[in-house]
Amino acid sequence: MSLEQNIMAEMKEAMKSKNEAVLRGLRAIKAEIIKAKTEPGAGGEIDEATEQKFLQKMMKQRKDSFDIFTQQGREDLSAKEKEEMEVIERFLPKQLSEDEIKATIKAVIAETGASSPADMGKVMGVASKQLAGKADGKTISSIVKELLAS
Repeated sequence: MSLEQNIMAEMKEAMKSKNEAVLRGLRAIKAEIIKAKTEPGAGGEIDEATEQKFLQKMMKQRKDSFDIFTQQGREDLSAKEKEEMEVIERFLPKQLSEDEIKATIKAVIAETGASSPADMGKVMGVASKQLAGKADGKTISSIVKELLAS
């Protein structure tokens, strides 16, 4: 079943159970699906990689907003962002732990022959492709910096 079909089925359930928080998150995802389908060159269809990309983008936006609202003491708004993050998270693949990310990056460093922080771009290119959808870009970057500096 495609992401769009899953979203529609869950929206029906959320409407039946009158769960506004879940419904809000699902509607946001549905809007992104429609937006992606209508972009030039999409031809009304989107692949799984595109779906994962916009889900990750939505998750990052929600995390950033959550952090800002929490810093400003706006608990009402941060609670809404957290609820939407929980809904989006259900459709993303399981994120790797920091140890799993480090192991993958160490393998990439060995594979590319990187030895100094100057080789960061080379490592980031390969690591980002291998860890796409499984780890946040900011986390990958900080681990690469740490491993190349040592």
